[in-house]
Amino acid sequence: MASHSSTLFASPSSFNLSSSHRLNPSTKYVNLHFPRPIKRLHFDLRCSVAIEKEVPETERPFTFLRDSDGGTQSSSSSVRARFETMIRTAQDKVCEAIETVEGGPKFKEDVWSRPGGGGGISRVLQDGNVWEKAGVNVSVVYGVMPPEAYRAAKAATSEQKPGPIPFFAAGISSVLHPKNPFAPTLHFNYRYFETDAPKDVPGAPRQWWFGGGTDLTPAYIFEEDVKHFHSVQKQACDKFDPSFYPRFKKWCDDYFYIKHRDERRGLGGIFFDDLNDYDQEMLLSFATECASSVIPAYIPIIEKRKDTPFNEQHKAWQQLRRGRYVEFNLVYDRGTTFGLKTGGRIESILVSLPLSARWEYDHKPEEGTEEWKLLDACINPKEWL
Repeated sequence: MASHSSTLFASPSSFNLSSSHRLNPSTKYVNLHFPRPIKRLHFDLRCSVAIEKEVPETERPFTFLRDSDGGTQSSSSSVRARFETMIRTAQDKVCEAIETVEGGPKFKEDVWSRPGGGGGISRVLQDGNVWEKAGVNVSVVYGVMPPEAYRAAKAATSEQKPGPIPFFAAGISSVLHPKNPFAPTLHFNYRYFETDAPKDVPGAPRQWWFGGGTDLTPAYIFEEDVKHFHSVQKQACDKFDPSFYPRFKKWCDDYFYIKHRDERRGLGGIFFDDLNDYDQEMLLSFATECASSVIPAYIPIIEKRKDTPFNEQHKAWQQLRRGRYVEFNLVYDRGTTFGLKTGGRIESILVSLPLSARWEYDHKPEEGTEEWKLLDACINPKEWL
């Protein structure tokens, strides 16, 4: 589960790289505006599980948790409560950093709740000075999910659950699309997930796991930027286990893979999911460290590249790469799948998509160009450190 994607979250034809076809700057961009759907998504579960529509709220609550889960100031020591505190703090800090760089434009905030329990805070900044679209969302939700949603959450292909499964999920998810083609898109997502025993499986154990990651998607490669980004990810990982960075770096390369293009979405970072084979306290601290690393990994790159001069060809290539971003999120991303199958808030699920993207028929950058170098790195993942 990840990307780009819902709030919680958030493989083959090869390109012929020797072609001399070039970008056509006159081709118009495709604007990706998703109107609010007229009908909510429903699933036939035989025993029918109703999917609740979110309710707009006027104020941020102290917590989205129930009292029994640590939703009071006197009982805030549970993992659920501390994870909620972490993601809400991270949301505040990332939004503050983005607004500082923007120098004027502010995030629009929507607070929402679900009748069955939980809710979220969605913040979006559009058409800013630096970012075309920046979304930073948190959610803390309860409910029941159909078996196919459970398999999306766990990436399970053979495990069959007999009925609707009670779940708890909390996470922060963000995608930041800059205007300048030389400034990279960033995605990060960190989440905590629990499932309770299905009603028809007495005695089945409760399950929990952590997931998340931070990854970079530039349109042009500046090697010093990519090395800086990966070095910050490695530093965060090395504080807990030296095996984490190489393991999670490869996991990231493998996960953000567009099968029908035989290429990666970007230049990677770290990614992990279904992580529960370590101490729970350690994993909570690790997720906190990773979320805290987003600003030092990304903001210095943006400050360096946001005012770089560019032309229409540079912009057209950025739009083509954003088309790849859209393809991955809508076709492969587990977070998007999970959000749609559990009736998540559609605006939060699709906030990861850019305002505009572009598709050209049979486009192939000329070998040796800067565009070709980016595509080659997406097809053949590199070790940046």
